[in-house]
Amino acid sequence: MDRCQRMVDVGRRKFLSGAGFAAAGAAVAQISPQEAKATPLAARVDYPSNKLANISDLKVNEPLQVSYPDGDAPGVLIKLGKRVATGVGADGDIVGFTTTCPHKGFPLAYNTSDHTFNCPGHYSRFDCEAGGLQVWGMATQNLPQYVLRIDGNGDIYAEGVDELLYGRLSNVL
Repeated sequence: MDRCQRMVDVGRRKFLSGAGFAAAGAAVAQISPQEAKATPLAARVDYPSNKLANISDLKVNEPLQVSYPDGDAPGVLIKLGKRVATGVGADGDIVGFTTTCPHKGFPLAYNTSDHTFNCPGHYSRFDCEAGGLQVWGMATQNLPQYVLRIDGNGDIYAEGVDELLYGRLSNVL
């Protein structure tokens, strides 16, 4: 057998053994449908519920400064003035976001004309109407959005965050 043929043969064996390990790993990783239903959203982290404001504190398209889940995590609540998929409240237009860029931690500026957050550091832009979707720039994740709840008195509570907060190794207090 010539040298080239031996290399092909060794390559086939390595490929097949690797494929075997991959198949075994996939079999072990299988979860039942009941377990899948119980699995929470992958990125959502449930922090303790914190009251952030009351609906009466909000004015259309004027960010209200808040902190969540703690004082080291600045953010805002915004009444966008139009219903959005991730909005809460009677009009479905109240959203909340961290105001720290997930790329390098720069403070973000809110643009009232197009409902985006803009980073002065590396020019990432995040669309508030689309749940903090990154629409431009160097960031590698969307802007962390608060999971909000409004009680019967109009008090707005944050109960979690849907992405990793900048500067934290995990979303754990």
